[in-house]
Amino acid sequence: MDHKTNTTLLFSFLFFITYLIIIASSKDLCNENDKITLLKIKNSLNNPYQLINWDTTYDCCRWSSVECGDATVNHSVISLTIFSAQISAQIPPEVGDLPYLQDLMFHKITNITGQIPQTITKLKYLRSLWLSSLNLTGPVPDFLSQLKNLDYLNLAFNQLSGSIPSSLASLPKLAYVDLSRNKLTGTIPESFGSFQAEPFYLLLSHNQLSGSIPKSLGNINFDKIDFSRNKLTGDASMLFGPNKTTFSTDLSRNMLQFDLARVEISETFGVLDLNHNGITGSIPVQWTEHNLQILNVSYNRLCGRIPTGGSLQRFDSYTYFHNKCLCGAPLDSCK
Repeated sequence: MDHKTNTTLLFSFLFFITYLIIIASSKDLCNENDKITLLKIKNSLNNPYQLINWDTTYDCCRWSSVECGDATVNHSVISLTIFSAQISAQIPPEVGDLPYLQDLMFHKITNITGQIPQTITKLKYLRSLWLSSLNLTGPVPDFLSQLKNLDYLNLAFNQLSGSIPSSLASLPKLAYVDLSRNKLTGTIPESFGSFQAEPFYLLLSHNQLSGSIPKSLGNINFDKIDFSRNKLTGDASMLFGPNKTTFSTDLSRNMLQFDLARVEISETFGVLDLNHNGITGSIPVQWTEHNLQILNVSYNRLCGRIPTGGSLQRFDSYTYFHNKCLCGAPLDSCK
């Protein structure tokens, strides 16, 4: 066999391999039932420009905002993330017909209105539910407690109203809850002291929550707490302790009243904001042992000398001003 024949055979073989690769890469891997469901979702969203490549001529696993799993789930859709889109509609109930969905996001679409559809409860593998910066109304649904694999819940920046369902605490894997910037009323559920995941993030700021903080929350090892800009009253000292691993606590702009002198913070603390409350007592000397990055205790009823040492003198007077009789650097000298 001469050199020319060998070269021809080699090129023929390479062409055949290339052809097989092209055929394999163009194969539609997307689960057919999921593809039909996605097209229904697109139609319910009024066929927005952002989903223009949701076209039947393409493999839906390659569509924008869509991610598919591997062959173990028959290449079913496992993630649907739509954000910063020009869409005027409601969340399509058909999202509940993607049986292997793990992550669902609608974010920064201010013309998404209506309530959270109950069909979401069919998503037994759902881990992340992110419906934020929309214009959703109605309650935080009690039926969310049926999503037993949920570990992340973000419903922030909506128009949700009513009370927070205590049943959320029954979710065994839930580690992040953000219900901030809504119109929620009532109290923080006592059951929230039974969340099992550690560390835990609980963000409830900018609502109309009232009453006292449940003592049961002292059982939780939070990483971040934000209860700011509500109408909470009473004691919050149970949220602190030398053995906690909390990094950030914001309780500002409430009506809390407790003795700051008996509050110990842990070495992990980086951010503490207590401004605009009715907190009494003095700043604990123990705080000088820790390197706080952000501190604000202004607009309270604190008294006594600001302890020297640590990071307490690194902050300017705005950290401490408008207290009853607090003194010492960076404020005026004590008399």
